Amino acid sequence: MDKKNTFIGLALIVAAIASLWVSMRYSPQRPATPAAVRQAVAQQQTAPAAGAAPQSLRDAAPEAEFAAAHVDHAGAKITLLENDFVQVRLTDFGGAIRDVALKQYPLTRGASQPTVFNEMHADPMLALVDFPGFDRSTRFQLVSQSATEVVYRASVANRLEVTHRYVLSPNASDSADPYQIRTETTFRNLTGQPSTPMTVSVALGTAAPFDALDNGLLLATGYSDGKHQNFIPRHKLEASGGFLGFSAHDAVPSIETPGPVVWGAVSNRFFAAILTPDQPGASLVTRRVKLLTELPDTATTAYGITEDVRLEVPGLAAGASATIGGGLYVGPKEYHRLSNSDVFKADQDKIMQFGMFKFFSALLLTLMTWIHSFVPNWGTAIVCTTLTLKIIFLPLTIAASRSAKRMQKIQPQLKALNEKYKDNPQKKNTATMELFKEHKVNPMGGCLPLLITFPFFIGFFSMLQSTAELRFAPFLWATDLSMPDTVGHIFGIPINVLPILLGITSFMQMRMIPQPTMDNAQAKMMMFTPIIFLVICYSYSCALSLYSTTNGIFTIIQQLVINRMKGDGDPASAAPSPGGKPLKNVTPPKKR
Repeated sequence: MDKKNTFIGLALIVAAIASLWVSMRYSPQRPATPAAVRQAVAQQQTAPAAGAAPQSLRDAAPEAEFAAAHVDHAGAKITLLENDFVQVRLTDFGGAIRDVALKQYPLTRGASQPTVFNEMHADPMLALVDFPGFDRSTRFQLVSQSATEVVYRASVANRLEVTHRYVLSPNASDSADPYQIRTETTFRNLTGQPSTPMTVSVALGTAAPFDALDNGLLLATGYSDGKHQNFIPRHKLEASGGFLGFSAHDAVPSIETPGPVVWGAVSNRFFAAILTPDQPGASLVTRRVKLLTELPDTATTAYGITEDVRLEVPGLAAGASATIGGGLYVGPKEYHRLSNSDVFKADQDKIMQFGMFKFFSALLLTLMTWIHSFVPNWGTAIVCTTLTLKIIFLPLTIAASRSAKRMQKIQPQLKALNEKYKDNPQKKNTATMELFKEHKVNPMGGCLPLLITFPFFIGFFSMLQSTAELRFAPFLWATDLSMPDTVGHIFGIPINVLPILLGITSFMQMRMIPQPTMDNAQAKMMMFTPIIFLVICYSYSCALSLYSTTNGIFTIIQQLVINRMKGDGDPASAAPSPGGKPLKNVTPPKKR
């Protein structure tokens, strides 16, 4: 059994390393830069004249299971609204937001060019979708413009008039966020007859892979019905063979989700657009958008994701009007910002998608952000956060270590009990519990450090998937804590230092902490744990390795101090208790 377990463990390690090497060497084609995408789309679509709708792949190829990106209309007039955080570009075609530049977040590390949300898109943000006469192909009139407000208006055949109004929040406000835009769309009946109620679809924007290493796994739409939050990742619209044939499905052009929609969102890894209508929406529609038209339809890196929120407009009496409005947030996925209930809905921080370990993710991120207010470097803040947690849990760790030492001490007596009562499990359990009680041993004490560390590890793992603060944050040789800390390549395999250090510290930590209850096969399997951690963290954000390595180093130092402490707190060592008398005649089994 010992050799069999060892062989299985080694086979798993070889398979994991081989899988890692193959995935890095034969990675899918990387997406091009936004400028290259715009050029590719422009080459394959002829820019229409002013007032004409651009050709859509949905019209040209009905069998295609995706929407298409659209180029700007010829002669479109751009109007700007901006503060210190965003530059909002509005287009008169559709009378909507063409895109939003995030001034505080550069497109690439050290660049002056900002990240632009909705740069490639199916529709301008907040444009009416598939609404003849008022959608992206309609040229609206610019009615008014100021430093904080823009108003557009259009009408069709003296029957219906639509007015779009946008107001950008100032840099600082107690009741608003600088990334928020107030939107109001007014429908006015120009006829002498009442109109029937109607449902209009409002484009929320298109989220795209934002750099060459983004695999698009975190592209998703989401919404809240006021009680629950649901998210639809892009791969739900893609064809899938499922797992061993289970849950297989074909590609679908869209997914419609019924309301109420208290807020709807579309996001990539670090940024999101969140629409909060004044009145809950009726439903929402999620669509895949092909942004890189020069790639085949099977290339998942060519796609973004978009969402339309459907809102109800009541029937209008002759000459009457009705307004639908709301707040649009376009900015970073920052937990401390989105959890501010004075500005945002109470559950909009769920856009972070921390999962079942949300408590630990939120706690770590809040503590780390608070420490960063005193320490300017995010890497140093991670180290200080780890040290703070180690200090908080120090009493539990000391108690667990002492219990493990006492457990190791009584191993000969445990073996003697197993031999003496091998035919009487009930008496063996009773005698074992008496022995534990006499020596103050907690059978689960050795697992306590792992039980404490594991939820924080998973919480940190979940947090790093969508924390914009760590993007491009440097630490020592790592230039970006949200990416692997690659320092070079050997035979095409990247050399990532922090995961390697994590493997070394995990091995040292495992060797130092006594595990007396394990048999030889289990002990050898435990030796594989550092390698498994190495493989898991190797291609992930190096901030996770930094956290785990720091935790391991502090644990090693802590264990060295504990090992030098005199006494293990065993009451049986100081004065034998009556409970120990029955064990005096128990002798360890002879070695064969």
